[in-house]
Amino acid sequence: MKSSNKGKDFCVFALPGLFCFLAVVMVPFIYGIYLTLTDWNGVSSVKNFVGLSNFAAVMRDAQFWKSLLLTFKYVIAVVVLVNVIAFLLAYILTRGIKGQNFFRAGFFTPNLIGGIVLGYIWQILLNGILSALGKPLLALNATYGFWGLIILMCWLSTPNKAFAALVLVSVWQLAGYMILIYVAGFMGLSEDVLEAASIDGASGWVKMKNIILPLMMSSVTICLFLTLSRAFMVYDVNLSLTGGAPYGTTEMAAMHVYEKAFTSRQFGVGQAEAFILFIIVACISGIQVYTTKKREVEA
Repeated sequence: MKSSNKGKDFCVFALPGLFCFLAVVMVPFIYGIYLTLTDWNGVSSVKNFVGLSNFAAVMRDAQFWKSLLLTFKYVIAVVVLVNVIAFLLAYILTRGIKGQNFFRAGFFTPNLIGGIVLGYIWQILLNGILSALGKPLLALNATYGFWGLIILMCWLSTPNKAFAALVLVSVWQLAGYMILIYVAGFMGLSEDVLEAASIDGASGWVKMKNIILPLMMSSVTICLFLTLSRAFMVYDVNLSLTGGAPYGTTEMAAMHVYEKAFTSRQFGVGQAEAFILFIIVACISGIQVYTTKKREVEA
């Protein structure tokens, strides 16, 4: 009787999710691995088997490794800034300040905006800011939009400044979601433990270092994993804000993979690059989760 109920429960609750996972994730993933061994151009019905030649082409693709290195720099900047800012803001927003629920909702709002829209919104913002910096505020006239666009194009045509703009927009978008996770972690802390530490004379920094941070490691694990995976796979903000300009100097790995597969019609090579990127992200994320999980403690 129990086994019959377990079978029904599996069919009702687990089977639909398992089917969707296999159909949407596993089958395309396995098919993608197969495509790395072919010379398919993304359109033709013919797929000739070429073995590991696509991976050899990836090794010779200097632009891919350049974009991957840039992606690593972007990931480090975004992961550090997002988690530090989100952690500090979450700490402030759980201290009982006036209007903290309003601020939580406000910080979360950017996460609801799609990356493509977000990039264009920030183009408009940068347009206005840089235009205002380029002339006195009272002197803004009908040429504001034109000169603002020119200044914006010049500003984003500088690789370092364009990279900084990408980091700024990504941090602004991702921090709000991580704030909610950290807020949940802070609200789950045992007040008895914190009160006992205060009675023992522990200062604010000592409590943060020896009590709060160890107890918050489960939230840190989740936030680091989410920011790592989302930062490595950034494409939409990269496309709408800089488009890889100037001359591919702000082209992240995901954008390079897309351009290789769909623009250059080298789908096999692009799929091989995507597979290598997946392996790198999976390894780094796995190491991060394993490392932070070991540091988790229970109250």
